[in-house]
Amino acid sequence: MKEELIIKAYEIARERYAALGIDTDKVLAQMQDFHLSLHCWQADDVIGFENAGGSLTGGIQTTGNYPGRARNIDELRADILKATSLIAGTHRLNLHEIYGDFQGKKVDRDEVTVEHFQSWIDWAKENNMKLDFNSTSFSHPKSGNLSLSSPDEGIREFWVEHTKRCRAIAEEMGKAQGDPSIMNIWVHDGAKDITVNRSLYRQQFKKSLDEIFETKYDNMRDCLESKTFGIGLESFTSGSLEFCVGYCAANDKIYTIDTGHYHPMENAADKVSSLLLYVPELMLHVTRGVRWDSDHVTIMEDPTMDLFKEIVRADAIDRVHYGLDYFDASINRIGAYVIGSRAAQKSMLCALLEPIATLRQLELEDKGFQKLALLEECKSMPWQAVWDMFCLKNDVPVGNEFIPEIEAYEREVTIKR
Repeated sequence: MKEELIIKAYEIARERYAALGIDTDKVLAQMQDFHLSLHCWQADDVIGFENAGGSLTGGIQTTGNYPGRARNIDELRADILKATSLIAGTHRLNLHEIYGDFQGKKVDRDEVTVEHFQSWIDWAKENNMKLDFNSTSFSHPKSGNLSLSSPDEGIREFWVEHTKRCRAIAEEMGKAQGDPSIMNIWVHDGAKDITVNRSLYRQQFKKSLDEIFETKYDNMRDCLESKTFGIGLESFTSGSLEFCVGYCAANDKIYTIDTGHYHPMENAADKVSSLLLYVPELMLHVTRGVRWDSDHVTIMEDPTMDLFKEIVRADAIDRVHYGLDYFDASINRIGAYVIGSRAAQKSMLCALLEPIATLRQLELEDKGFQKLALLEECKSMPWQAVWDMFCLKNDVPVGNEFIPEIEAYEREVTIKR
Protein backbone atom coordinates (compact mmCIF):
# COMPACT_ATOMS: atom_id res chain seq x y z
CA MET A 1 0.00 0.00 0.00
CA LYS A 2 2.81 2.43 0.88
CA GLU A 3 4.51 1.77 -2.46
CA GLU A 4 1.26 2.56 -4.25
CA LEU A 5 0.99 5.88 -2.39
CA ILE A 6 4.60 6.79 -3.31
CA ILE A 7 3.92 6.04 -6.97
CA LYS A 8 0.64 7.96 -6.94
CA ALA A 9 2.30 10.99 -5.29
CA TYR A 10 5.11 10.84 -7.84
CA GLU A 11 2.67 10.77 -10.76
CA ILE A 12 1.03 13.93 -9.45
CA ALA A 13 4.42 15.58 -8.92
CA ARG A 14 5.48 14.60 -12.44
CA GLU A 15 2.47 16.39 -13.88
CA ARG A 16 3.04 19.51 -11.81
CA TYR A 17 6.69 19.71 -12.79
CA ALA A 18 5.83 19.03 -16.43
CA ALA A 19 3.73 22.21 -16.34
CA LEU A 20 6.98 24.04 -15.58
CA GLY A 21 8.80 22.29 -18.41
CA ILE A 22 10.66 19.80 -16.21
CA ASP A 23 10.89 16.08 -16.99
CA THR A 24 11.11 14.35 -13.59
CA ASP A 25 11.93 10.98 -15.19
CA LYS A 26 15.01 12.61 -16.73
CA VAL A 27 15.91 14.13 -13.37
CA LEU A 28 15.71 10.70 -11.71
CA ALA A 29 18.10 9.36 -14.37
CA GLN A 30 20.48 12.26 -13.66
CA MET A 31 20.37 11.45 -9.97
CA GLN A 32 21.59 7.90 -10.69
CA ASP A 33 24.74 9.48 -12.12
CA PHE A 34 25.27 11.67 -9.04
CA HIS A 35 27.99 9.90 -7.08
CA LEU A 36 29.17 11.16 -3.69
CA SER A 37 32.68 10.52 -2.40
CA LEU A 38 32.01 9.41 1.18
CA HIS A 39 34.73 10.27 3.69
CA CYS A 40 36.08 7.27 5.58
CA TRP A 41 37.06 9.37 8.60
CA GLN A 42 33.50 9.91 9.87
CA ALA A 43 33.47 6.27 11.06
CA ASP A 44 36.41 6.55 13.46
CA ASP A 45 36.84 10.25 14.31
CA VAL A 46 39.91 10.75 12.03
CA ILE A 47 42.13 8.38 14.02
CA GLY A 48 43.25 5.99 11.28
CA PHE A 49 45.28 2.81 11.54
CA GLU A 50 48.84 3.91 12.19
CA ASN A 51 50.45 2.30 15.22
CA ALA A 52 51.16 5.67 16.79
CA GLY A 53 47.50 6.70 16.95
CA GLY A 54 47.11 9.52 19.44
CA SER A 55 45.14 12.72 19.38
CA LEU A 56 44.50 14.98 16.44
CA THR A 57 46.92 17.81 15.75
CA GLY A 58 47.32 20.29 12.93
CA GLY A 59 44.49 22.72 13.51
CA ILE A 60 41.62 20.20 13.39
CA GLN A 61 39.45 18.82 16.15
CA THR A 62 36.82 16.14 16.66
CA THR A 63 34.30 16.68 19.43
CA GLY A 64 32.11 14.10 21.12
CA ASN A 65 32.52 10.57 22.42
CA TYR A 66 29.48 8.68 21.18
CA PRO A 67 29.97 4.93 21.71
CA GLY A 68 30.65 2.56 18.82
CA ARG A 69 33.57 4.15 16.99
CA ALA A 70 35.19 1.86 14.42
CA ARG A 71 38.45 0.59 15.95
CA ASN A 72 40.00 -1.25 13.03
CA ILE A 73 39.79 -1.69 9.29
CA ASP A 74 37.15 -4.43 9.40
CA GLU A 75 34.81 -2.42 11.62
CA LEU A 76 35.26 0.68 9.52
CA ARG A 77 34.48 -1.20 6.31
CA ALA A 78 31.40 -2.81 7.86
CA ASP A 79 30.11 0.59 9.00
CA ILE A 80 30.64 2.12 5.56
CA LEU A 81 28.77 -0.73 3.88
CA LYS A 82 25.91 -0.36 6.36
CA ALA A 83 25.71 3.36 5.60
CA THR A 84 25.78 2.90 1.83
CA SER A 85 23.02 0.30 2.05
CA LEU A 86 20.75 3.14 3.25
CA ILE A 87 21.83 5.69 0.62
CA ALA A 88 20.32 5.59 -2.87
CA GLY A 89 22.67 5.14 -5.82
CA THR A 90 26.32 4.10 -6.02
CA HIS A 91 29.07 6.09 -4.39
CA ARG A 92 32.80 6.45 -4.00
CA LEU A 93 34.97 6.23 -0.87
CA ASN A 94 37.50 8.89 0.04
CA LEU A 95 40.52 7.58 2.00
CA HIS A 96 43.19 9.43 3.95
CA GLU A 97 46.67 7.92 3.88
CA ILE A 98 46.49 7.04 7.59
CA TYR A 99 43.81 4.44 6.75
CA GLY A 100 46.23 2.06 5.06
CA ASP A 101 46.11 -1.66 5.77
CA PHE A 102 49.37 -1.67 7.73
CA GLN A 103 48.85 -5.12 9.28
CA GLY A 104 50.09 -3.90 12.67
CA LYS A 105 53.47 -2.87 11.26
CA LYS A 106 54.99 0.57 11.74
CA VAL A 107 55.10 2.28 8.36
CA ASP A 108 56.18 5.90 8.39
CA ARG A 109 54.46 8.25 6.00
CA ASP A 110 57.46 8.60 3.70
CA GLU A 111 57.51 4.79 3.31
CA VAL A 112 53.91 4.09 2.34
CA THR A 113 53.24 2.27 -0.97
CA VAL A 114 50.30 0.86 -2.87
CA GLU A 115 50.94 -2.43 -1.06
CA HIS A 116 49.34 -0.86 2.01
CA PHE A 117 46.17 -0.08 0.02
CA GLN A 118 45.86 -3.17 -2.13
CA SER A 119 43.24 -4.67 0.19
CA TRP A 120 41.25 -1.43 -0.13
CA ILE A 121 41.44 -1.66 -3.91
CA ASP A 122 40.25 -5.27 -3.80
CA TRP A 123 37.49 -4.49 -1.28
CA ALA A 124 36.26 -1.51 -3.29
CA LYS A 125 36.07 -3.59 -6.46
CA GLU A 126 34.10 -6.31 -4.65
CA ASN A 127 31.63 -3.71 -3.39
CA ASN A 128 31.24 -1.67 -6.61
CA MET A 129 32.89 1.35 -5.05
CA LYS A 130 35.60 3.59 -6.49
CA LEU A 131 38.30 5.21 -4.38
CA ASP A 132 39.57 8.74 -3.94
CA PHE A 133 42.57 9.66 -1.82
CA ASN A 134 44.22 12.26 0.44
CA SER A 135 47.72 12.81 1.74
CA THR A 136 47.85 13.20 5.54
CA SER A 137 50.14 15.88 6.97
CA PHE A 138 48.57 16.23 10.43
CA SER A 139 48.86 14.18 13.64
CA HIS A 140 52.47 13.09 13.16
CA PRO A 141 55.66 13.78 15.15
CA LYS A 142 57.00 15.75 12.17
CA SER A 143 53.82 17.74 11.58
CA GLY A 144 54.56 20.70 13.82
CA ASN A 145 53.03 23.93 12.58
CA LEU A 146 54.61 23.60 9.13
CA SER A 147 54.94 20.62 6.80
CA LEU A 148 55.26 21.38 3.07
CA SER A 149 55.87 25.03 4.01
CA SER A 150 58.67 24.30 6.45
CA PRO A 151 62.01 26.13 6.11
CA ASP A 152 63.61 23.02 7.64
CA GLU A 153 64.64 21.07 4.54
CA GLY A 154 64.57 17.75 6.35
CA ILE A 155 60.96 18.29 7.44
CA ARG A 156 59.90 19.68 4.07
CA GLU A 157 61.50 16.82 2.12
CA PHE A 158 59.83 14.26 4.40
CA TRP A 159 56.38 15.63 3.51
CA VAL A 160 57.26 16.03 -0.16
CA GLU A 161 58.19 12.34 -0.27
CA HIS A 162 55.00 11.43 1.57
CA THR A 163 52.84 13.35 -0.90
CA LYS A 164 54.66 11.94 -3.92
CA ARG A 165 53.99 8.44 -2.64
CA CYS A 166 50.32 9.28 -2.10
CA ARG A 167 50.03 10.40 -5.73
CA ALA A 168 51.59 7.13 -6.85
CA ILE A 169 49.06 5.22 -4.74
CA ALA A 170 46.18 7.24 -6.20
CA GLU A 171 47.49 6.43 -9.69
CA GLU A 172 47.33 2.70 -8.95
CA MET A 173 43.84 3.07 -7.49
CA GLY A 174 42.66 4.84 -10.62
CA LYS A 175 44.28 2.28 -12.88
CA ALA A 176 42.66 -0.63 -11.02
CA GLN A 177 39.18 0.89 -11.04
CA GLY A 178 39.28 2.22 -14.59
CA ASP A 179 38.42 5.71 -13.42
CA PRO A 180 40.75 8.44 -12.11
CA SER A 181 41.20 8.59 -8.36
CA ILE A 182 40.81 12.19 -7.20
CA MET A 183 43.61 13.01 -4.76
CA ASN A 184 43.31 16.02 -2.50
CA ILE A 185 46.16 17.89 -0.86
CA TRP A 186 45.38 19.93 2.21
CA VAL A 187 48.04 20.92 4.73
CA HIS A 188 47.42 22.60 8.06
CA ASP A 189 50.52 24.82 7.79
CA GLY A 190 50.24 28.11 9.63
CA ALA A 191 51.07 30.15 12.72
CA LYS A 192 49.26 30.80 15.98
CA ASP A 193 50.48 34.38 16.30
CA ILE A 194 51.89 37.17 14.16
CA THR A 195 54.46 36.01 11.62
CA VAL A 196 56.91 38.07 9.60
CA ASN A 197 57.89 35.21 7.25
CA ARG A 198 54.66 34.74 5.28
CA SER A 199 56.46 35.08 1.98
CA LEU A 200 59.12 32.52 2.94
CA TYR A 201 56.60 29.90 4.00
CA ARG A 202 54.51 30.32 0.86
CA GLN A 203 57.61 30.15 -1.31
CA GLN A 204 58.48 26.89 0.40
CA PHE A 205 54.95 25.60 -0.12
CA LYS A 206 55.07 26.43 -3.83
CA LYS A 207 58.50 24.81 -4.14
CA SER A 208 57.14 21.65 -2.50
CA LEU A 209 54.11 21.48 -4.77
CA ASP A 210 56.24 22.01 -7.87
CA GLU A 211 58.41 19.05 -6.83
CA ILE A 212 55.40 16.89 -5.96
CA PHE A 213 53.75 17.44 -9.33
CA GLU A 214 56.86 16.78 -11.43
CA THR A 215 55.66 13.24 -12.20
CA LYS A 216 52.67 13.19 -14.54
CA TYR A 217 50.01 10.51 -14.16
CA ASP A 218 47.08 9.39 -16.31
CA ASN A 219 44.85 7.68 -13.74
CA MET A 220 44.67 10.22 -10.94
CA ARG A 221 43.74 13.88 -10.65
CA ASP A 222 45.28 16.44 -8.27
CA CYS A 223 43.26 18.78 -6.03
CA LEU A 224 44.48 21.57 -3.78
CA GLU A 225 42.39 22.76 -0.82
CA SER A 226 42.59 26.11 0.95
CA LYS A 227 41.59 27.11 4.46
CA THR A 228 41.15 30.34 6.41
CA PHE A 229 42.67 29.11 9.67
CA GLY A 230 43.01 26.13 11.98
CA ILE A 231 42.63 25.82 15.74
CA GLY A 232 45.95 26.88 17.24
CA LEU A 233 46.97 28.36 13.87
CA GLU A 234 44.67 31.35 13.76
CA SER A 235 46.97 34.12 12.53
CA PHE A 236 48.38 32.72 9.30
CA THR A 237 47.70 29.90 6.84
CA SER A 238 50.16 29.07 4.05
CA GLY A 239 47.47 27.52 1.86
CA SER A 240 45.12 30.49 1.82
CA LEU A 241 42.36 30.94 -0.74
CA GLU A 242 44.51 33.24 -2.86
CA PHE A 243 47.51 30.91 -2.78
CA CYS A 244 45.55 27.76 -3.69
CA VAL A 245 43.38 29.38 -6.36
CA GLY A 246 46.44 31.01 -7.90
CA TYR A 247 48.39 27.76 -7.93
CA CYS A 248 45.49 25.76 -9.40
CA ALA A 249 44.86 28.35 -12.10
CA ALA A 250 48.54 28.54 -13.04
CA ASN A 251 49.06 24.76 -13.02
CA ASP A 252 45.72 23.41 -14.29
CA LYS A 253 44.84 21.69 -11.02
CA ILE A 254 41.43 21.01 -9.48
CA TYR A 255 40.51 23.45 -6.72
CA THR A 256 38.76 22.03 -3.67
CA ILE A 257 35.91 23.99 -2.13
CA ASP A 258 35.50 22.92 1.49
CA THR A 259 32.37 24.72 2.59
CA GLY A 260 33.70 25.19 6.12
CA HIS A 261 36.98 26.79 5.08
CA TYR A 262 35.88 30.37 4.55
CA HIS A 263 34.71 33.31 6.58
CA PRO A 264 31.22 32.60 7.97
CA MET A 265 29.78 35.44 5.86
CA GLU A 266 31.28 34.14 2.61
CA ASN A 267 29.08 32.22 0.22
CA ALA A 268 30.84 29.19 -1.27
CA ALA A 269 28.22 29.03 -4.02
CA ASP A 270 29.37 32.40 -5.33
CA LYS A 271 32.84 30.98 -5.99
CA VAL A 272 31.72 28.31 -8.48
CA SER A 273 31.23 30.37 -11.64
CA SER A 274 34.35 32.48 -11.01
CA LEU A 275 36.65 29.55 -10.32
CA LEU A 276 35.50 27.53 -13.31
CA LEU A 277 36.67 30.32 -15.63
CA TYR A 278 40.24 29.60 -14.52
CA VAL A 279 40.51 26.03 -13.18
CA PRO A 280 39.52 22.85 -15.04
CA GLU A 281 37.27 21.33 -12.37
CA LEU A 282 36.19 21.63 -8.76
CA MET A 283 36.18 19.17 -5.87
CA LEU A 284 33.63 19.70 -3.11
CA HIS A 285 34.10 18.87 0.54
CA VAL A 286 30.59 19.54 1.79
CA THR A 287 30.29 20.15 5.51
CA ARG A 288 28.37 22.42 7.87
CA GLY A 289 30.47 24.99 9.65
CA VAL A 290 28.71 26.34 12.72
CA ARG A 291 30.47 29.64 13.48
CA TRP A 292 33.77 28.09 12.33
CA ASP A 293 35.07 25.04 10.48
CA SER A 294 33.33 22.80 12.99
CA ASP A 295 32.52 19.90 10.64
CA HIS A 296 28.92 19.40 11.67
CA VAL A 297 26.87 16.90 9.66
CA THR A 298 25.66 18.27 6.32
CA ILE A 299 21.96 19.16 6.26
CA MET A 300 19.64 20.90 3.78
CA GLU A 301 20.51 24.39 4.95
CA ASP A 302 20.67 27.41 2.63
CA PRO A 303 24.46 27.37 1.98
CA THR A 304 24.34 23.73 0.87
CA MET A 305 21.23 24.26 -1.26
CA ASP A 306 22.73 27.38 -2.84
CA LEU A 307 25.95 25.54 -3.69
CA PHE A 308 24.21 22.74 -5.61
CA LYS A 309 21.83 25.13 -7.31
CA GLU A 310 24.73 27.26 -8.50
CA ILE A 311 26.50 24.22 -9.94
CA VAL A 312 23.39 23.34 -11.96
CA ARG A 313 22.75 26.95 -12.96
CA ALA A 314 26.35 27.22 -14.18
CA ASP A 315 25.98 24.05 -16.31
CA ALA A 316 28.89 22.64 -14.30
CA ILE A 317 27.56 19.28 -13.10
CA ASP A 318 30.22 17.36 -15.05
CA ARG A 319 33.04 19.67 -13.92
CA VAL A 320 32.52 19.05 -10.21
CA HIS A 321 33.43 16.10 -7.98
CA TYR A 322 31.17 15.73 -4.96
CA GLY A 323 32.68 14.77 -1.62
CA LEU A 324 31.55 15.03 1.99
CA ASP A 325 33.84 16.08 4.84
CA TYR A 326 32.61 16.15 8.42
CA PHE A 327 33.44 14.17 11.53
CA ASP A 328 30.83 14.36 14.23
CA ALA A 329 31.60 12.10 17.19
CA SER A 330 28.64 13.29 19.25
CA ILE A 331 25.94 11.25 17.45
CA ASN A 332 25.59 7.82 15.87
CA ARG A 333 28.28 7.79 13.19
CA ILE A 334 26.41 5.68 10.65
CA GLY A 335 23.44 7.98 11.14
CA ALA A 336 25.73 10.92 10.43
CA TYR A 337 26.78 9.35 7.13
CA VAL A 338 23.19 8.76 6.06
CA ILE A 339 21.86 12.17 7.10
CA GLY A 340 24.67 14.04 5.34
CA SER A 341 24.59 11.94 2.18
CA ARG A 342 20.84 12.19 1.82
CA ALA A 343 20.98 15.93 2.44
CA ALA A 344 23.51 16.37 -0.38
CA GLN A 345 21.39 14.23 -2.69
CA LYS A 346 18.21 16.13 -1.83
CA SER A 347 20.02 19.41 -2.47
CA MET A 348 21.11 18.23 -5.91
CA LEU A 349 17.60 16.93 -6.66
CA CYS A 350 16.04 20.31 -5.79
CA ALA A 351 18.63 22.02 -7.99
CA LEU A 352 17.81 19.76 -10.95
CA LEU A 353 14.09 20.42 -10.48
CA GLU A 354 14.42 24.18 -10.96
CA PRO A 355 12.93 25.57 -14.22
CA ILE A 356 16.31 26.99 -15.19
CA ALA A 357 15.45 28.01 -18.75
CA THR A 358 12.39 29.99 -17.64
CA LEU A 359 14.24 31.63 -14.75
CA ARG A 360 17.13 32.65 -16.98
CA GLN A 361 14.80 34.18 -19.55
CA LEU A 362 12.87 36.12 -16.92
CA GLU A 363 16.12 37.56 -15.61
CA LEU A 364 17.34 38.52 -19.08
CA GLU A 365 14.01 40.27 -19.70
CA ASP A 366 14.46 42.15 -16.41
CA LYS A 367 11.29 40.63 -14.98
CA GLY A 368 12.50 40.63 -11.42
CA PHE A 369 9.10 40.20 -9.81
CA GLN A 370 8.23 37.19 -11.93
CA LYS A 371 11.60 35.55 -11.38
CA LEU A 372 11.47 35.98 -7.60
CA ALA A 373 7.88 34.76 -7.49
CA LEU A 374 8.77 31.59 -9.44
CA LEU A 375 11.80 30.92 -7.25
CA GLU A 376 9.57 31.15 -4.18
CA GLU A 377 6.94 28.85 -5.69
CA CYS A 378 9.62 26.26 -6.47
CA LYS A 379 10.23 25.89 -2.74
CA SER A 380 6.76 24.47 -2.22
CA MET A 381 6.71 22.24 -5.29
CA PRO A 382 6.40 18.49 -4.46
CA TRP A 383 10.08 17.63 -4.73
CA GLN A 384 9.66 15.25 -1.76
CA ALA A 385 7.51 12.98 -3.94
CA VAL A 386 10.31 12.81 -6.51
CA TRP A 387 12.80 12.06 -3.74
CA ASP A 388 10.65 9.24 -2.38
CA MET A 389 10.46 7.72 -5.85
CA PHE A 390 14.26 7.94 -6.15
CA CYS A 391 14.62 6.00 -2.89
CA LEU A 392 11.97 3.48 -3.94
CA LYS A 393 13.68 2.84 -7.29
CA ASN A 394 16.97 2.24 -5.46
CA ASP A 395 15.41 -0.07 -2.86
CA VAL A 396 16.54 2.01 0.12
CA PRO A 397 14.35 3.17 3.02
CA VAL A 398 11.84 5.90 2.20
CA GLY A 399 11.33 8.78 4.61
CA ASN A 400 12.52 8.11 8.15
CA GLU A 401 12.50 4.32 7.76
CA PHE A 402 16.30 4.28 7.91
CA ILE A 403 16.24 5.34 11.59
CA PRO A 404 15.16 1.96 13.05
CA GLU A 405 17.65 0.18 10.77
CA ILE A 406 20.50 2.24 12.18
CA GLU A 407 19.20 1.75 15.73
CA ALA A 408 19.16 -2.03 15.18
CA TYR A 409 22.74 -1.95 13.83
CA GLU A 410 23.78 -0.01 16.91
CA ARG A 411 22.17 -2.57 19.26
CA GLU A 412 23.59 -5.53 17.41
CA VAL A 413 27.02 -4.23 16.37
CA THR A 414 28.45 -0.88 17.38
CA ILE A 415 27.31 -0.73 21.03
CA LYS A 416 29.24 -3.95 21.68
CA ARG A 417 32.57 -2.41 20.72
